[in-house]
Amino acid sequence: MIQLIILNGRKAGTRIVSGSFPFSIGRASACSLVLDDAGVWDRHLDIQCLDDEFSLAVGPDAVASLNGEPLQTGRVRDGDVIELGSVKVRFGFSPMRQTGLHFREALTWLALTAVCLGQVAIIYLLAE
Repeated sequence: MIQLIILNGRKAGTRIVSGSFPFSIGRASACSLVLDDAGVWDRHLDIQCLDDEFSLAVGPDAVASLNGEPLQTGRVRDGDVIELGSVKVRFGFSPMRQTGLHFREALTWLALTAVCLGQVAIIYLLAE
């Protein structure tokens, strides 16, 4: 899952989390993230995930930069800043929520107890 944080513009401070790709950013209502700030085109940028790598593809007439360097296509990493017109967006990974392990831990302790009791029973039967 990726997380995009809008750093400036009308939606500054907004945090978007997504796991569906391609993730499109632009002015059009069909985009995954709609930005209506100055310099943002209808379908300005697409974020794609291929082989656990995230790449950017800028629209044909749009202008974007990654960490201050102009780009048309390129890889994006955690913490990179993408500039689309007048908007800056920070790319990152969303925090993962750890699942509870209480059931597995209880099952493990139950299995260990059963093994120990089984060993005690075998020793008792052999001692007779």
